[in-house]
Amino acid sequence: MNAFKAYKACVPISWSPNLYITLVRGIPGTRRLHRRTLEALRLRKCNRTVMRWNTPTVRGMLQQVKRLVVIETEEMYKARKLEAANHRALRPPLVVSHLPATTSALSQ
Repeated sequence: MNAFKAYKACVPISWSPNLYITLVRGIPGTRRLHRRTLEALRLRKCNRTVMRWNTPTVRGMLQQVKRLVVIETEEMYKARKLEAANHRALRPPLVVSHLPATTSALSQ
C-alpha cells in the first residue's frame, strides 16, 4: 500500500495502541516549529518510519505536522511491509535455450 493511499484510508487511529509514522515530505522549507516537532518524533529523513505509543501528546504533535507525515496502524504497517517483501521475492529464473532448432521441429 502506498504511503499516500494509507493516509487516505480512514482507519480509526484511536483504536490502535501503536502508531507507525512515516515522513513523506521533506524538511527543508518548513517552519521551525514543525522541524522541532519532527525532531521530537525522531523523524530526520524522508521515507523513514518510527513507532510511537498512541497518546494524546503524540496525536497533538502529529496534528501539527499532518501534511508532512503518514500515520498508519500496526495492521496497515505490517500489510504494507508484507506486500513490499512479496514484491521483492525471488522469482524462478527464466531459461532461454539458444541451441539451434532440430530438423524435426523445422519440418513441421
